[in-house]
Amino acid sequence: MHPAYSVIVFTTASGAGYGLLFWLAMLTVFDDLAPDKTLGWLGFGTAFALIAGGLLSSSAHLGRPERAWRAFSQWRTSWLSREAVAAVATFVPFGLFAVGWLYFGATSGAQMLVALLAAAMSMLTVWCTGMIYQSLPTIRTWSHPLVSPIYVACALATGGMLALLLLTFLGHETEDFGWLCVAVLAGTLLMKRVYWAMVDAMPRSLTPGDATGLKALGEVRVLEPPHTQPNFVMREMGYVIARKHAARLRGFVQIVGFALPLVALVLSLTVGGALTLALILIGNLGLGIGVLVERWLFFAEAQHVVTLYYGAKTA
Repeated sequence: MHPAYSVIVFTTASGAGYGLLFWLAMLTVFDDLAPDKTLGWLGFGTAFALIAGGLLSSSAHLGRPERAWRAFSQWRTSWLSREAVAAVATFVPFGLFAVGWLYFGATSGAQMLVALLAAAMSMLTVWCTGMIYQSLPTIRTWSHPLVSPIYVACALATGGMLALLLLTFLGHETEDFGWLCVAVLAGTLLMKRVYWAMVDAMPRSLTPGDATGLKALGEVRVLEPPHTQPNFVMREMGYVIARKHAARLRGFVQIVGFALPLVALVLSLTVGGALTLALILIGNLGLGIGVLVERWLFFAEAQHVVTLYYGAKTA
């Protein structure tokens, strides 16, 4: 499929924002993180900017952005509607958590409950985003049980690295959390490698005969395309990336997006010293670029079954 840059920015940026919010909440509840106002303004401000900016960028993919409000109406059946509802609902505990931190210095009681709710809602929203794609049986590589977990894992990884950068910059103790980020990064890379191996091994069993219902008559092939000139379906669904390019980009994601951040993070935790902040910053940059490329590949490698009507032999 043709990668939509607005959706790539949306899923990457909002995922990082929700991940950052999740870790701020978890550190508050389980690690007794003091409500440092500077950390709060930087952390909540960055999370809000990423979430709001990502949500706004997603509207650029709509043909009629002024009708975006209708996305909220089908929450009973549509994962996109559920994502929209969850995204807006998350701002309630998010705001209460931020106000309690910044203006009251709250760290216990109701503040902990609000923090847990903000963390849960942030991950629920990311899960709904993944399910928008995972729920589509017409695209083989999306209708896979690891799609939504990988969306959540990428959000936790990018958000965790951002939280680590802010904590280190402000002089907080980060060794334990740093090793937790190492585990999250390694787990995300493993999940992505398993996903790629599984989708590559999936059989392309559908043919034009299945699409037309004429399979029983023998081999079916398309004599002429349904349209005489490119149309929306051909532009959006007919995009194909060469296998050699996909392999190179997968390698780039693994090396720049995960191996580099892992090495930089481990060095920052073991060597430390004056290079700690620089190493964590390098890790953030590598991870951010890697996740953007990973998300581009996620769309570029997807093949919709409608391509069987336009000359594809299998899907």
